Amino acid sequence: MSHTQSHAPWPVYKEVLTCNWPAALNTRTMAKITFFEEKNFEGRHYECSSDSAELQAHFTRCNSIRIESGCWMAYEKPNYSGYQYMLHKGEYPDYHHWGGFNDRIHSCRMVPSYQGNYKVKIFERSDFGGQAMELTEDCPDLRTCFHNGDIFSANVLEGYWIFHEHPNYSGQQYFLHPGEYRRFSEWGSSSPATGSLKRIIELK
Repeated sequence: MSHTQSHAPWPVYKEVLTCNWPAALNTRTMAKITFFEEKNFEGRHYECSSDSAELQAHFTRCNSIRIESGCWMAYEKPNYSGYQYMLHKGEYPDYHHWGGFNDRIHSCRMVPSYQGNYKVKIFERSDFGGQAMELTEDCPDLRTCFHNGDIFSANVLEGYWIFHEHPNYSGQQYFLHPGEYRRFSEWGSSSPATGSLKRIIELK
């Protein structure tokens, strides 16, 4: 699937925005995620099979998650804001297993299924300026090969990506879909520092 520069950028999900996914993304495979208030899949729970901008009515805290199908983004705050967490099919017996900073999950989205190529172009300055580098594979330690890991802008040409704050896919996570990001704040980060980046590939 090709992307042209004339294609309007998709909405960026950050704390100050509440956006809807484009209509083109509404065709999805069936997915299911279950949130549990207690560790090890105990206590009050809630099953979800679609996007939800507000989960607080269904549970007050989240200490374990089970995903039967699909890939999901979970968010610390309502309206797809706050800390972001990429979740694949599987079991997460406590919030440390998904890299959580606390036991709060207040919104979630299903990541659309994707089969195709991956390509992202990163820049050392805002508005696509300065040194640039194109990646088509995962990079576990960006700081060794690109501008000490500082990414000030990015153009996601193909596929879905996660930028990680630290090397080896650790620290805060930022979800990027195809589109142009003229400054790091547009993917929800308060800093250009990026330790690693990874393609989102659905696990079967």
